[in-house]
Amino acid sequence: MAKQRLELIAKIPLLDIPREVDDLAERLITIGPLPKKAETDAAHIAIAAVNSMDYLLTWNCRHIANAEMQAPIREICRKAGFKMPIICTPEELLGSR
Repeated sequence: MAKQRLELIAKIPLLDIPREVDDLAERLITIGPLPKKAETDAAHIAIAAVNSMDYLLTWNCRHIANAEMQAPIREICRKAGFKMPIICTPEELLGSR
């Protein structure tokens, strides 16, 4: 099973991490709602936004899939020239079954 999983993910393209990612991630912390300790979370959001992803799936509901943080994150992305992806958990994306 592990070998099959590795074969599956090997086909997934990697996203670019241009300079804009660092700039946006920094803004999400310095002027946004994310605390300094959430640098990795800010980077995940920035990578998805800079690469024009439609969705960012996460189980991190503290800093990423947090409804209270969505509006300020969206505004910071917009002011930086990027569209915030829809941030949700995999369950939310799939809907209730």
